[in-house]
Amino acid sequence: MGLSVSDHPEFPQQDELIYLNHAAVAPWPERTRLAVHAFADTNCRIGARDYPQWLKVEQRLRQRLAWLIGGVDTDEIALLKNTSEGLSVIAQGLDWQPGDQIVISDQEFPSNRIPWLALAEQGVEVIEVNLDVDDPEQAIIDALNDKTRLVSLSAVQYGTGLLMNMARIGQVCRARQILFCVDAIQILGALPFDAREACADFVVADGHKWMLGPEGLALFYCRKEVQPSLTLRQHGWHMIANAGDYTRKDWQVVDNARRFECGSPNMLGIHALEASLSLLQEVGMETVEAELQARVAYLIEGLQQRGADLLSPIQPEQRAGIVTFTLPGEVPADTFLRLKQQGVVCAERGGGVRFSPHFYTAFSVIDRALALL
Repeated sequence: MGLSVSDHPEFPQQDELIYLNHAAVAPWPERTRLAVHAFADTNCRIGARDYPQWLKVEQRLRQRLAWLIGGVDTDEIALLKNTSEGLSVIAQGLDWQPGDQIVISDQEFPSNRIPWLALAEQGVEVIEVNLDVDDPEQAIIDALNDKTRLVSLSAVQYGTGLLMNMARIGQVCRARQILFCVDAIQILGALPFDAREACADFVVADGHKWMLGPEGLALFYCRKEVQPSLTLRQHGWHMIANAGDYTRKDWQVVDNARRFECGSPNMLGIHALEASLSLLQEVGMETVEAELQARVAYLIEGLQQRGADLLSPIQPEQRAGIVTFTLPGEVPADTFLRLKQQGVVCAERGGGVRFSPHFYTAFSVIDRALALL
């Protein structure tokens, strides 16, 4: 019945924890702990003497991130602090006109809502589309009109776990010359994703969920052709073409996505996330998807047997790694508190209790959680 705990020495915490919260903050793999320990030890002993070696790790991270979103060019990858910053770079960088519209869904996490709502003072209107319909992708498409300037959607909704068909929406946006932004934080590291296939102009995702990395470091993909359309609101030494020449007085912005990185990189986070992604790349995203879907199917069956009401889609084509549910006769807050007190790490989201295993989660962990219901 899938992989056992013994097959995954990278995650020894499963012996003690009932961890079903990867849609919030994931545990690190063992290799990531070791990478951070080694980086700290190096800093303590020799400081930045070997900084060029750190830059090689940074470049490997860009390459792994490019792989993770379908093999894009590393010149289209920037390293930012978090999803909110990436979305804000877009929101504050585009040249908005009064009457412009932005289409989002009515289920978005605040990160993918507030940066757009903050544009109201410029006369920009945000249209929130109801996804609780038979064809949510068509609902988004039907909301587009001549005023639509940008569509920004989560590939997987954080509350219900609804997996959206990004390519279907992106193709329409590209044909109508509407910018398409994907909040990919709930899909990257869980399922394969291809930015080009999705016709995405922007892809943004922090690394601390399904990518198994630390908080404070995020992927920011900006399609090469779109990069010049974003006015830069932050400036510094790192985003210029002659970044290594500190005495030059003239400067120009570099001709790649590094233009969005104004200052010194988060080297500690870079070493951690690079290690985490190396695991996903070794396993392969097709295997990750297959193992995760097996666990989600097992979890759904177990919840249904216990009379739970599922708030997440049960169709394989509409689900990723999130399963949200309620129990008859018990409000979600009480269920969550009861499970928390019994050692289940989960979340209260989307009107219910949210379980989110990963590809390595032992079926025995899921069994222990279900037994507590």
